[in-house]
Amino acid sequence: MLTLKFIQENKEEVITRLKVKNFDASAIVEKILAYNDKRRETLTNAEISQAEMNSLSKEIGTLYKAGKTEEANSAKSKTADLKNSIKKLNSELEKVEELLHDELVLLPNLPHSSVPAGKSAEDNKVVKVGGSVPKLHPSAVPHWDLIKKYDLIDFDLGIKITGAGFPVYKGKGAKLQRALINFFLDEAEKAGFNEVLPPLLVNEDSGFGTGQLPDKEGQMYHATADNLYLIPTAEVPVTNLYRNVILKASDFPVRNCAYSACFRREAGSWGKDVRGLNRLHQFDKVEIVQITHPENSYEALDGMVDHVQTLVEKLELPFRVLRLCGGDMSFTSALTYDFEVYSTAQQRWLEVSSVSNFENYQSNRLKLRFKEDGKKQTQLAHTLNGSALALPRIVAALLENNQTPEGIKIPKVLVPYTGFDIIN
Repeated sequence: MLTLKFIQENKEEVITRLKVKNFDASAIVEKILAYNDKRRETLTNAEISQAEMNSLSKEIGTLYKAGKTEEANSAKSKTADLKNSIKKLNSELEKVEELLHDELVLLPNLPHSSVPAGKSAEDNKVVKVGGSVPKLHPSAVPHWDLIKKYDLIDFDLGIKITGAGFPVYKGKGAKLQRALINFFLDEAEKAGFNEVLPPLLVNEDSGFGTGQLPDKEGQMYHATADNLYLIPTAEVPVTNLYRNVILKASDFPVRNCAYSACFRREAGSWGKDVRGLNRLHQFDKVEIVQITHPENSYEALDGMVDHVQTLVEKLELPFRVLRLCGGDMSFTSALTYDFEVYSTAQQRWLEVSSVSNFENYQSNRLKLRFKEDGKKQTQLAHTLNGSALALPRIVAALLENNQTPEGIKIPKVLVPYTGFDIIN
């Protein structure tokens, strides 16, 4: 959430920069400023009335003691009127603050100056390409055929148990899944991230803190009886570990990683772009989360991008890195890099990671602050997160790109985790 102070001091900048996200903020900004003016006016009136009531209350006893009963009764009557007025003003203040808050949460985060203009994924900028696209044998097939051939994943069983988009991993398919999770966690630990194992359900405050609510209610599974939400990513519970926390500047950088199952309702319709593992309702992911000093957050972002790059390189997958345009960015992000790996059998790029800097947008919602040494005033920290990595499309690319007539070869880096070097 943008801070009210920043909006007040940078009205035109807010409107101009949000146009990069194809968001017209003019009307909302005007409402925010108008509600804030009303809030200040109401608060001032309430404070003046309170001061007058306090003054009269002190006079009443003195007047009675002096025998000025009529004046005392008049002051007492005025005090009662002021009390009612203050109650009404406080009620108005509560309503206008609620209206102000409701408008503030409608504004997306401001895009970083490096974010390119654009309306969709077609306008994203490729900033790096690496790895080699393999040449497959003539009988190569997509992963949805490979998983049936080698009995790795069963979508029909998932449908029977739950529904579409909830696969059952079997045998070497399950071991490959577990191997990737452990590999990603070990690599995150080597990079200085502390592992946590968070809950898979969160409350409304947590959803609001990281920006999933009130923006993405329709994308999350909602356990209505308890008013809890299944997490779409471990970013939500891990970042919320620091909700309402005041850190010390010496605590930075705070680095955490977490494995979790992720749940998303927006699986889409059937087709080649969402077939097989390309898009699921439930999937596994290792997430990295950082909290930093504002001065260092973009250096931290670069470091997280480098970390994800080492993962896809060690998995020997061809990849490219995209800087997302304004129209393809999330509501909460200031700058996002997407990683895609090339699926040779499908002849298309598959997104496997998003690495984002939210600056102080989430921190303002979370009330996540820090203090510089020797200073009393608090500041908002910066938060970042990234997929390191999401498994389904990594698995799809690994199966497709490493298929041979003899079977599917396992990247060398995973063999110690799988216990086998080929699926056949």
